Amino acid sequence: MEEVVIVGAGIAGLATAVALKKVGVRSLVLERSKELRATGAALGLFPNAWVALDTLGVSDKLAALYAPFERGYITDVQTKSIQEVHYPYNSRNGTQPRAVHRKVLLEVLAEELPPNSIRFSSKITFIETQVEQGSPICIVTLDDGSIIKSKVVIGCDGVHSIVARWLGLRLPVYSGRSAVRGLSVFPKGHCYDQSHAIHQFVDVGKRAGFITLNDKEVYWFFAATCPPKGLEKGADPEMIQREVIENLAKDFPSVFLDVVKHSDLSSLTWAPLMFRYPWNILFGNLARSNVTVAGDAMHPMTPDLGQGGCSALEDAVVLGRHLGDSISKHGKLETQDIGFAMERYAKERRLRAVTLITASYLSGWVQQDGSSRLMKFLRDVVFYKLLLARVVNSITEYDCGKLPSVSSLPSRESESSI
Repeated sequence: MEEVVIVGAGIAGLATAVALKKVGVRSLVLERSKELRATGAALGLFPNAWVALDTLGVSDKLAALYAPFERGYITDVQTKSIQEVHYPYNSRNGTQPRAVHRKVLLEVLAEELPPNSIRFSSKITFIETQVEQGSPICIVTLDDGSIIKSKVVIGCDGVHSIVARWLGLRLPVYSGRSAVRGLSVFPKGHCYDQSHAIHQFVDVGKRAGFITLNDKEVYWFFAATCPPKGLEKGADPEMIQREVIENLAKDFPSVFLDVVKHSDLSSLTWAPLMFRYPWNILFGNLARSNVTVAGDAMHPMTPDLGQGGCSALEDAVVLGRHLGDSISKHGKLETQDIGFAMERYAKERRLRAVTLITASYLSGWVQQDGSSRLMKFLRDVVFYKLLLARVVNSITEYDCGKLPSVSSLPSRESESSI
């Protein structure tokens, strides 16, 4: 029997596996794909994420590869006016936000795990719980018919999570906006801002932006209240690129269009922006018995404050902390304590998730309207000048805590004799 089965080898799944390893708990990660997936090309990691990465022991590896950013420039496509926004560093530990390759983050986390911790091409189809020898266990069925028994199941299987459905959480809903994301490559180097500032462009119902990752790669996004015309999820990348350049962003500044033209087509993705209603988090089952969820499986949110990946890393540390307190003197999870650990984890994350989902949605709503003088005033004066830096600072000051040290936990040397 497995100690812990984690469904999904994305940011939440791998980070949770690393956190559990740190507290002496073995886990098996089941990933439906044939290899690590990196949908989205890159992502911003704010100070709250770096606190979690430091706890997981990988922050130095990533920080050495990427320069921090301190500010952003926001251009109104219609008026050409430019506003500057500053992103303050974390006053508690001095960390600053950085944009990183999603694939590099996944690889760094995977490198921390023991061999054979990730089982690829493993799609779950069914979950059930049973009582065996007086203790609850989970039984996971895979699409090949094989069965895995485990003391704990953690669903990190994304927006359309099977584990979340099993818990009874309501399905995520469409936000009314869609986004294209991509990675642009300049083999001879680009000439864009080397200070790693975020450049954003806003128009009625549209918002786009880019940030340099290094001297040859640039991450960009385009979000709109209307989906790309005639495109479905998984559409041909060349069609996506052409639709952005020739239609959706045709009036945007040439600097943005040039970035899109240099896209690595294999990195382009289009997807509707989904989120879970905050009240479904507030009143829903985030954990039941020895089953819970983390990352997008729990709290899918719009990307407007860059907190999707950050909050997944927070989840991992908090879950590792609570499960670490359920380890016996033999280095095994005590099944009678697991349910209480899950409840404590769900309680700690519930309000945090509600806050992030709500703030992200409202942030996207106010930034991507601009259809009237009132909305432009709310966007340009109230939000960008007065609120954005304060909102970002307040949510990124969050500290997910520390994991119990292995030295303070029971030794696992006795496992071979048990």
